[in-house]
Amino acid sequence: MKAMSLPRILAMFCVLALMPASVLASGEGMHSLVRDIGICIVLAGLLAIVFVRMKIPEIAAYLLAGVVVGPVGAELVTDPANIETISELGLILLLYLIGLEIDIRKLLDSGKVLAVTGLLQYPLCVLFGVGVIKLLVWLGIGGELLADGYAPLYIGFVVAASSTLLVVKLFQETFQLDTEVGRIALGLLIFQDIWAIGVIAIQPNFAAPSPGPILLSFLGIVVLAVLAVLIARYIIPIGFKWVAKRPEVVFAAAISWCFLIVLLGVNLDVLSNWFFRFDLHMSVGAEMGALIAGATIANLPYSTEIISKVSVVKDFFVTLFFVGLGMSIPMPEGGDVLMLACLFVVLALLARYLIFFPLLYFSGLDRRNAMVTSVRLAQISEFSLVIGFLGVQLGQISDSLNSAIIFAFVITALLTPLLYRQADAIHDRLSGMLARLGFREPPSKEADEGETYSLALLGFHRITSSLLHDLENDNPGLLEKTLVVDFNVNIHSRIASFGPTVKYGDLANPETLHHTGVDRARVIACTIPDDVLKGTTNRKLVAAARHVNPDAIIIANAIELSDSQALYEAGADYVFLQRIETARAVEEAIEHALAGDIDEHRSAIEAERGKWHLREEVM
Repeated sequence: MKAMSLPRILAMFCVLALMPASVLASGEGMHSLVRDIGICIVLAGLLAIVFVRMKIPEIAAYLLAGVVVGPVGAELVTDPANIETISELGLILLLYLIGLEIDIRKLLDSGKVLAVTGLLQYPLCVLFGVGVIKLLVWLGIGGELLADGYAPLYIGFVVAASSTLLVVKLFQETFQLDTEVGRIALGLLIFQDIWAIGVIAIQPNFAAPSPGPILLSFLGIVVLAVLAVLIARYIIPIGFKWVAKRPEVVFAAAISWCFLIVLLGVNLDVLSNWFFRFDLHMSVGAEMGALIAGATIANLPYSTEIISKVSVVKDFFVTLFFVGLGMSIPMPEGGDVLMLACLFVVLALLARYLIFFPLLYFSGLDRRNAMVTSVRLAQISEFSLVIGFLGVQLGQISDSLNSAIIFAFVITALLTPLLYRQADAIHDRLSGMLARLGFREPPSKEADEGETYSLALLGFHRITSSLLHDLENDNPGLLEKTLVVDFNVNIHSRIASFGPTVKYGDLANPETLHHTGVDRARVIACTIPDDVLKGTTNRKLVAAARHVNPDAIIIANAIELSDSQALYEAGADYVFLQRIETARAVEEAIEHALAGDIDEHRSAIEAERGKWHLREEVM
């Protein structure tokens, strides 16, 4: 039987979807919630297949599915509140996962960069948005839509925050959440969410703003965090230890913990009334509660298991989140709304270049990472949608302005994957102009005429971090003749404390290899995989290294099996694959396990290499 084409399947879906609910339920009385979810998931899935094939972000497919089934389209969903409820669950689970991946120590390591930028970025962006809108109104541009009441202030809120949902999803998919850019971006998103919660707290009091509600909102977050930390430290480990050998129960316990903290936060006022007979109005939103729940158990040994299981459920709900967002997209009342949305998009992009980037750069982040972080945060936040919705409910902004906010979110959501991928390329294109404006790369030392190295390490990441630790124990003399070339200046001092010479250099520029002294190294190694390297690949690095240093022994990293041959052809002397090296270690452990001496094997490894959790590494 010949397989049906995708267009035919889509046509069949449309015919079935247009049937009355009673026919689809086959007389069994299908609940509207089940039917609505089914319609949304089927259409979202089919459109996603088509869009991925056309190399269009799947988010666009989910948004289009929402438009098709929503009030603007065929009105196939009988009760939009069903999807809105489910999509809210998606946002809660996403923030729970973000919390699970937060390493407070690593965020604190960002120090001045994160503290300065996190505290100043949001209010400065709000002032930027308000100032530009006031200028446009003064010039007679924008008419009533921009001049209406609190419109300039709300536009400032719109351009000030980035999308936690979109950004973290992309960092997770590319396994870059643990990089310098990933940690800074995540830290800024957390700061932005806290700022946004403060805005929501005082929205009803814009006519007579008072610091009281803001302080009480932050007090609620602190109280909830303290309660969560105490429970997570003294009670949760006991419970998880009881169910550690039952993965399905671990999952249930993890979800229970998430919603326990969410419910505690939402009902803080009820609890304070119940126990102390007073109401301070310091309840914490569900999203922030989920973030706190995840962060407080992030260091449990079961966190990886929790992340893997919750991620599957989260993806289902997040899909419905975007479908629900598509359903909320109104029919434009005129060209003014779309033009206004485009203005918001332009302002959001400008804010990243004019405020995000300078703050990150002058607080200590190197130029490339500052630009890449800024570009990858160039979208509008989900919290902006909430703030806009509340603004309409409070009569502070018009429906048209709120529609423009939704359209701006959609436009930036579609642009985000492209900007994420092109962030390094954008930095490279702007590098000349940035240098002329005073944003310079850290100076890279020229190699002394007679300076030679036994080992040159191109780039620095997890494998290099572990290699440095092992060399310190096994061959400390080699470290004094080792050169590390990397552009992340924030960790240079920590690398240098192990003994190597550390020089700033952009590996994407072949001249770097010559000017930093790589051309005078006996052995050259690149341990960073291609999916982490920025602006170059192992193959290009090998070819460039072979060109500047024909006599060196070159060691390179491959991800795919087929990559190894290409690297050898480019000039590598030895190619390693992490998957094969890891498999070899696992195979050895399995053999000892089958022989009944796994404990002895572990003891021998720990005696030679130390216990993993006690290793002092750069990363």
